Amino acid sequence: MNSNRNSSGGRQPGKKKPQTTFKRKFDNKKKFSSDTREKPSPKPQKTSDPEVDGIRLNKYISNSGICSRREADVYIAAGSAAVNGKIITEMGYKVKVTDEVRFDGSLISPEKKRYVLLNKPKNFITTMDDDRGRKTVMELVGAASKERIYPVGRLDRNTTGLLLFTNDGEMAKKLTHPKHNIQKLYHASLDKKLAMSDLNKIAEGFMLDDKRVLVDEISYIVNQPKSEVGVKIHSGRNRIVRRIFEHFNYSVVKLDRVVFAGLTKKDLPRGHWRHLTEMEVNNLKML
Repeated sequence: MNSNRNSSGGRQPGKKKPQTTFKRKFDNKKKFSSDTREKPSPKPQKTSDPEVDGIRLNKYISNSGICSRREADVYIAAGSAAVNGKIITEMGYKVKVTDEVRFDGSLISPEKKRYVLLNKPKNFITTMDDDRGRKTVMELVGAASKERIYPVGRLDRNTTGLLLFTNDGEMAKKLTHPKHNIQKLYHASLDKKLAMSDLNKIAEGFMLDDKRVLVDEISYIVNQPKSEVGVKIHSGRNRIVRRIFEHFNYSVVKLDRVVFAGLTKKDLPRGHWRHLTEMEVNNLKML
């Protein structure tokens, strides 16, 4: 019988054992895994800080909600935009967050405008923060907006009712300036009945601290005791409603602002807030 093996059981001389495919793959894998050459580090990404580098003027205008970037370019070329009092027509001009930017004369901000109405409860002060640790109205509207909003005007600690917050500086200025005659309606609860003679004196106007005080309207609350009084006023003087009644020897037990610039407390419980509707914002702009 023929055999390919020799007497010692080995393979015949001259015959090589074939290298398997598995062996080649293993060798390649080993070679790959032993490759310790250092790879080049990725180039650091270039970042832009708006506070340092600024943002393009057309983007600033677009972010303010006026128009698109493409439309903003048209307005810029037409001279509608001014930065720090200087009209800018240059395309690609960059604005820093600290710059004062005006569009057709009105101050604008790159943040989206927010308008939040709060029904303020008692024992909250109208300030951004308080170093004495007292509760502030900002605690109540903290979740209302990612943009930083500010109270429009003030309500003292013990006064409840409507308080508007916004980051629209022009709107806030308009709603607090006396020349715009923004009306506020208060419900005052007095410690005793308001005499008709005193009601008439308040309605006619009187001198307080050498300044004449005029209310727009004053009346008893319908179907309530005569200690419950409604006062409509546009004056922005500090604590003016309380001081009016104190002048005539009445103490205000409760004071609630029920209407502010046409906005009401309807469907807004005490301590809650809501965003203004688009129609409400438009109405405020038309005041």
